[in-house]
Amino acid sequence: MRTDVRRTNNAATATTSAVLAGIATVRNLGILAHVDAGKTTVTERILFLTGETHKRGEVHEGTTVTDCHPQERERGITIFAAAVSCLWDGHRINLIDTPGHVDFADEVERSLRVLDGAVAVFDAVAGVEPQSETVWRQADRHGVPRIAFVNKLDRAGADLDAAVASIRERLHPVPLAVQLPIGREDGFIGVVDLLTMRALTWDAGPDRDGLREGPVPEELRAEAELRRRHLDEAVAGLHPAALEEYYAHTEVSTATLAAALRDLTRSGEAVVVLCGSAYRNRGIEPLLAAVTAYLPSPLDVPPVRGAAPGTGGAGGAEGADGVAGVGGTELERAADPDGPLTALVFKVNVTASGRLTYLRLYAGTLRKGDTVLDAGTGRAERIARILRVQADSLTETDSAVAGDIVAAIGVKAARTGATLCAPGAPLVLEPAVTAEPVVTVAIEARRSVDTDRLAVALARLAEEDPSLVVRTDPETGQRVLSGLGELHLEVAVEKIRRDHNGLEVTVGRPQVAHRETVERGVTGHVHRHVKQDGGAGQFAHVVIDVAPLDGPAGEQEGEGFAFVSTVTGGRVPKEYVQAVEAGCRDALAEGPLGGHPVTGLRVTLTDGATHPKDSSDLAFRTAGRAALREAMRACRMVLLEPVAEVTVTVPQEAVGGVLGDLAARRGRVQGSDPQGGTAVVTAVVPLAELFGYANALRGRTQGRGTFTTRPAGYAPAPAAAR
Repeated sequence: MRTDVRRTNNAATATTSAVLAGIATVRNLGILAHVDAGKTTVTERILFLTGETHKRGEVHEGTTVTDCHPQERERGITIFAAAVSCLWDGHRINLIDTPGHVDFADEVERSLRVLDGAVAVFDAVAGVEPQSETVWRQADRHGVPRIAFVNKLDRAGADLDAAVASIRERLHPVPLAVQLPIGREDGFIGVVDLLTMRALTWDAGPDRDGLREGPVPEELRAEAELRRRHLDEAVAGLHPAALEEYYAHTEVSTATLAAALRDLTRSGEAVVVLCGSAYRNRGIEPLLAAVTAYLPSPLDVPPVRGAAPGTGGAGGAEGADGVAGVGGTELERAADPDGPLTALVFKVNVTASGRLTYLRLYAGTLRKGDTVLDAGTGRAERIARILRVQADSLTETDSAVAGDIVAAIGVKAARTGATLCAPGAPLVLEPAVTAEPVVTVAIEARRSVDTDRLAVALARLAEEDPSLVVRTDPETGQRVLSGLGELHLEVAVEKIRRDHNGLEVTVGRPQVAHRETVERGVTGHVHRHVKQDGGAGQFAHVVIDVAPLDGPAGEQEGEGFAFVSTVTGGRVPKEYVQAVEAGCRDALAEGPLGGHPVTGLRVTLTDGATHPKDSSDLAFRTAGRAALREAMRACRMVLLEPVAEVTVTVPQEAVGGVLGDLAARRGRVQGSDPQGGTAVVTAVVPLAELFGYANALRGRTQGRGTFTTRPAGYAPAPAAAR
């Protein structure tokens, strides 16, 4: 009997060890970049080289795997994050191709929340571009280790050193270039691997096996040795083991250097930089080798942290998106397949044939037919099917383990950001932060009989994309759709038309979402809340000061809210102070100028009084709300409008006209940088003035001008808008 038990235990241990070994070979990887830097082309070449596809997909031909939505193929850009999977050198790479356009930054945010590593793609000519900075900062917030790939080295003007310098200057990591290009521009044929000191070159043909390895060309040997020495010195300055070996031998061995690069990448202290030309299929094999060597597996990242429901923030009040936040008693879940199930919903796709719920498993094992708990809402969900995802191609599987990214069918109500977990071990993970909408359009069905169909279509849109907000205007009764930009809303409206045959809609002119803030505050505003209606009464007395927000939270105008209590002597108990703060936050929903949300102010509770019987949380919350509303009417308030940083690339001869046009749009030009026959103009422009700018720029530059934008906060609106 003991022998049987021992055999059973040994078998179970062997099974667990095999599963853990499998998890160690997984890489959950994102491809991040500015629009047109070549993210999707890099993804396509990875799929081609790993044998997942038999023909190289091209963005300009509309034949890519990840850009599978009709709108993506028509527009030639990535709009929706797409998950694919492939095998390379004994490793499974789960890869998410993310959008590069600023209007779809929320797709990037949700993807980064579930990734363990990323490849940041940069244009070898442009270097770090505006959206490159945005996605890099997003990855910083989530602590995602990265390696960099400088793409398009075959272009005229391509310069690896300049691109590396821009990474250092604008993103502030320590970039460690581990390759030296062989040839320049059209003559780029390969790279020198500085770790192995071998030359890697690629044939011009379309075959997968075009890679050739050989000695370093004589004309590059001296430069390669110099760069290897610089690489050794840079790594030795960051890594103790490399430093010890460098002092002992005046060089670092290949094995020690590779181990140090892995440690530095995973800790975020440095970024390994590789280079190539994805379009010409050059540099992808070393990139895949770097992904498997330097980026972490699910076992290498710290255990995911969450909170037990009902312990304060985690299971208490829900956020605006209906998903409970994280707070209270903190718990950890390691990537253990035998642990309690913990999975995060990072994407929902509602189709006519069903609802696909995309999950990242952090712990435990998910099996077909399991009943799981939505920890934020307490609702039970049944997993009818589990699917491996290859963009728009789905393959059914019986189970998934910690570290996997899969889709599930059968989950009826869990929204993006929800945590699905074992019913006996509930845990709420912190969801990705959803950006606030800045552009709004009125939308209505062209035929009154389609009004209900439009309501269903809008609800489906908001379910799929939390950054789209649907509401009804209380004054006009119109349905209003809000999003992160003009293109974001265009894509959403077009999706309604395509996905709901025969549904015709009319869309109003885009409008920006204003905010209100305090320019000059008031002190000592008194509000006394007294209510007697025959039963238990309500009594609360508060005195508040209101001032513009300063300090770190107010560096960018119009951001933040701070609440401080200076009450002494227990005149307002602590629990009532929290109620006053909650009431003040309620009052921020509508400002006195036009009912816009209020931001950028500091409220200080300076005094108050209570009643031994009639004071309560409700009374003080009501008093706080009313006090701040009254105080804001006495303050000098300012209307704020969203502004964007615009980067315009135009021919030199068109610079004058472009500068004049930006000035007419109330733009503040920050600089003009000549680059060969073109100029790069940067300016801060009100978002409302950028509607239709693409057509205007094309007209002024005969179609040769391009521009990109990124949010730059809020600025005071002109008096005419107030």
